Amino acid sequence: MSLFTRGLLYVTPQEDSTGEITFYMKGADVVMAGIVQYNDWLEEECGNMAREGLRVLVVAKKSLTEEQYQDFEARYVQAKLSVHDRSLKVATVIESLEMEMELLCLTGVEDQLQVDVRPTLETLRNAGMKVWMLTGDKLETATCTAKNAHLVTRNQDIHIFRPVTNRGEAHLELNAFRRKHDCALVISGDSLEVCLKYYEYEFMELACQCPAVVCCRCAPTQKAQIVRLLQERTGKLTCAVGDGGNDVSMIQEADCGVGVEGKEGKQASLAADFSVTQFKHLGRLLMVHGRNSYKRSAGLSQFVIHRSLCISTMQAVFSSVFYFASVPLYQGFLIIGYSTIYTMFPVFSLVLDKDVKSEVAMLYPELYKDLLKGRPLSYKTFLIWVLISIYQGSIIMYGALLLFESEFVHIVAISFTSLILTELLMVALTIQTWHWLMIVGELLSLSCYIASLVFLHEFIDIYFITTVSFLWKVTVITLVSCLPLYVLKYLRRKFSPPSYSKLTS
Repeated sequence: MSLFTRGLLYVTPQEDSTGEITFYMKGADVVMAGIVQYNDWLEEECGNMAREGLRVLVVAKKSLTEEQYQDFEARYVQAKLSVHDRSLKVATVIESLEMEMELLCLTGVEDQLQVDVRPTLETLRNAGMKVWMLTGDKLETATCTAKNAHLVTRNQDIHIFRPVTNRGEAHLELNAFRRKHDCALVISGDSLEVCLKYYEYEFMELACQCPAVVCCRCAPTQKAQIVRLLQERTGKLTCAVGDGGNDVSMIQEADCGVGVEGKEGKQASLAADFSVTQFKHLGRLLMVHGRNSYKRSAGLSQFVIHRSLCISTMQAVFSSVFYFASVPLYQGFLIIGYSTIYTMFPVFSLVLDKDVKSEVAMLYPELYKDLLKGRPLSYKTFLIWVLISIYQGSIIMYGALLLFESEFVHIVAISFTSLILTELLMVALTIQTWHWLMIVGELLSLSCYIASLVFLHEFIDIYFITTVSFLWKVTVITLVSCLPLYVLKYLRRKFSPPSYSKLTS
């Protein structure tokens, strides 16, 4: 028995006496139509099955004599032993059998949708995402599947792109499609290739305006090409979802690849960034985990910048006051402790923050649209945090210089204590939903700083920090650096509340 790319060659038990060999082959109807002998029913029956939403597979056979098989085997072995162009020569030898085959039958398999595919696609559309369906099925099958999945609503017009083979036909069909508005597009892979060859920019501009696009008869390389063009022409991020080996190239080309584990194996899930067992899990992956991850990463990165820039501003102010002398403001364990045990736990506890509950995020996918605008992480938010850092660093340093007693060590004690308290209060200002680990992080950091004062007598005067003068000076500096920001946050939520605040009130 020999197994080839698309066919199976073996000797049947009933034909051992005659030595007749049978070559069986299966494949898609568009491929098999040019291989089987002439018939008048294959195309019609394939169309009937496709309109019912069935996936069609054509089976054919070819009988070989012993001499024909020996000749084929000799050429096949010779091609396998070739050093140059081995794959091409092997394919050429196999294709020599794939002609004038006897049509046996065709099968139609119902490809049922998974549970909750329709509401998941509806959620993605309400979140502001454009959904494209790239499949290798026939045009009728793909259209039927798109309607069943509610990718194309029953009231929505569908423009089926006529088959085109040259530039003139593509131009006429694009003009016909341009006159339609709010219309879903269904196009085959061959027509798509012609349009991309001659009118790539015009086609992508029209397709991106459609509420939904269905590309049928797409090869794996075409799927990856479409994803790449969407990235280049729109400048948007793409997410590719697939469950088969022919989706691997598309998944790897996209900015985010999601593989669905199914009956077709785990090739897609192994090549993807994320793996899910059901398509419906994609909604929660994006609406809840993806949204929280983006907002948390944005807040954490900007707060880390604030933490470093604040102490840098203080050092700059200190150097400028003392005639730019190369004297560090904080030495030894102070600078190490600031970046680790004094501020690390509260800052990194921001990864637990969330603005709304998971159920609310799933119920109102419109909240996801705020992320599409890039507001949580932009040049504007970055500049705001830079200004906050400069303001707080300057207030703490100038306040300590203005209120210090008579020794330099008092400046260090006042400014460093105010800096630690300011960081803890800023974390509290940033948090939207408190988690018990956040409270533990705040208290743990404050406790570590208070406990370490006993061992920091080299940098901080122990007797000075126990006086009332130290306490009121630190309190005043900390309030001046943080209180205006708390007032601004209250006013902003009062007069320009975020979209999620209406759902949490």
